[in-house]
Amino acid sequence: MDAMYSKQRNPGLRHHDVYEVRPRRDRDGFELISDVFRYGPIWYAGPDAVRYAIAYAKYRSHSRSQRAMIRVLDDSGAVVQMHA
Repeated sequence: MDAMYSKQRNPGLRHHDVYEVRPRRDRDGFELISDVFRYGPIWYAGPDAVRYAIAYAKYRSHSRSQRAMIRVLDDSGAVVQMHA
């Protein structure tokens, strides 16, 4: 509940959907994580997993008339790439 109110108070965040692409803990692919997903992260595997996850996040935010803020993280949690 507090997270919803903090987004309303901060007008800079209301125009962005925030997504993170992280390696899975079992090292079998990547997860696309966001607060807008009802049922949890989406799992991607294969050589183009990161590219497909970024493309889906951009598509989903475009269809919601929002801008996507996508962070690609490595195993340690450091940001490797940033897409807007």
